[in-house]
Amino acid sequence: MEKVFGGPIVPTLFKLAVLSFIVGLIFAIFGIDPVDLWREFGSTIERAWRLVFDALDWGWRYAILGAIVVLPLWIIYRIVLVVSRPKS
Repeated sequence: MEKVFGGPIVPTLFKLAVLSFIVGLIFAIFGIDPVDLWREFGSTIERAWRLVFDALDWGWRYAILGAIVVLPLWIIYRIVLVVSRPKS
């Protein structure tokens, strides 16, 4: 069991209890209700999911916009390099 708890069981449970109490006090100070956190967990995950995909959509649009300019310039640059290379 000590491998599961990361050390002796009783001290680990005591540390977890103290930490839980401290977190509960911090929540109380900021007026956060843990029950509301649990209820809102699903919508929080959904909002995070939406935020990630909105950011990807935003980034994708700018990457395409940049590629419209960068890729033709790169192709022209490569053609100029091949044409201007000294023939040996």
